[in-house]
Amino acid sequence: MNKKTTKYEVKLTAQEEAYLLHLISQGKPSARKATRARILLKAHQGFKDEQIAQALDVSTASISRTRQKYVEADLDRAINAKAHAARPKKFNGKQEAILIATACSEVPVGHDHWTIRMLADRAVELELVESVAPETIRQVLKKTNSNLGARNNGVSRRSAQPS
Repeated sequence: MNKKTTKYEVKLTAQEEAYLLHLISQGKPSARKATRARILLKAHQGFKDEQIAQALDVSTASISRTRQKYVEADLDRAINAKAHAARPKKFNGKQEAILIATACSEVPVGHDHWTIRMLADRAVELELVESVAPETIRQVLKKTNSNLGARNNGVSRRSAQPS
């Protein structure tokens, strides 16, 4: 039978193993930290990535990254690795304001109301961004109380009438 070896083999010292066992038994670490500790313990015991993934309900990519951090750096880096950096925002505050103002403006001829796709296209036309997904537009508009399908602007008729 062909035995597949992993590139990053985990060989914990007795002290590291004791530390990880203590860490997961005390019940205080974050879920991410506890999962990484369990990954390292299972890897040390000789489990294959697929077996660990099934047992801990994590991806094999997460297991591979945890193994790699342990081998290339150290135990601390492997279990305390930071989450991936978030993408930079597509719109700054001024661009968001222009987008919201566009959503509140007159609807293009032939349309009943602004759609998120139309606003995405308009943001590109106005050169606010080079490209943008409709979901990004939705998230910007979600910050406001705007409703693209509404027939009015949200102002109460009673409060809008002069006294």
